[in-house]
Amino acid sequence: MPELPEVEVVRRGLEDHVVGRTITAVDVLEPRSLRRHLPGPADFVARLRARTIVAARRRGKYLWLALDDDVHGDAVLCHLGMSGQMLISDADAPDPRHLRVRLRLDDGRELRFCDQRIFGGLAISEDGAVLPPEITHIARDPLDVAFDPGGFATSLRRRQTGVKRALLDQTLVSGVGNIYADEALWRSRLHYARNTRHLRLREIESLVGHVTDVMTEALAQGGTSFDALYVNVNGQSGYFDRSLSAYGQEGRPCPRCGTPIRRDAFMNRSSFTCPRCQPRPRNGRW
Repeated sequence: MPELPEVEVVRRGLEDHVVGRTITAVDVLEPRSLRRHLPGPADFVARLRARTIVAARRRGKYLWLALDDDVHGDAVLCHLGMSGQMLISDADAPDPRHLRVRLRLDDGRELRFCDQRIFGGLAISEDGAVLPPEITHIARDPLDVAFDPGGFATSLRRRQTGVKRALLDQTLVSGVGNIYADEALWRSRLHYARNTRHLRLREIESLVGHVTDVMTEALAQGGTSFDALYVNVNGQSGYFDRSLSAYGQEGRPCPRCGTPIRRDAFMNRSSFTCPRCQPRPRNGRW
């Protein structure tokens, strides 16, 4: 699933290409992609026609296009899910195989929402231009200027769970997924099962710093693409996968100590750690 750097790359592309454009028509090819818009496809189409996109915003893994009035306007709320793509194309370009929703723009181009697995989707958020009410429970992310590291540390130490589980909790800190959690924990020399209650303040500060650094570096490289499912608005893949130290590196030597990277099953997915640099917690300190 795209994480913060990938979604931010898409947001920046939308900011460059669709802000200021007016939607002239909407085609819904797959109603399931609008399942979060409860009034249905016809209402979605009617409420977007002739609306102008005035901003492209993001919180965590969600992004939205603010419409018309930038203060009190509605918004098109988008979650990419596992395979969602927002692509900018000329109107005469062939339709992609997994095209689900098409927004025709007044400059002759189209904003196309494609989604192979249909886990993502679009919806109209009423009065959601500044922050859609549907995602007010989503915490700020470490790249947000309003992110509070001290408040995060306090909240983290109140939990009693594994540190990676906490990083993946979008109500605690948003935007971090499996890839960047593993990379930040490797850089911090923390095992994913370390109990948040037992983390020292300096360990939390180090972890926040590494989460920020790894996502900033990934953003500069266009995000992480392991296949064609994640691309930017121009259809180009990111290349941060070449810089990964832990995630997906099972059996390869740790860049720091040379010990083979280990893969463990974790929450129906995987966690990658260095057994030497990130020792599993002992004596019940989970």
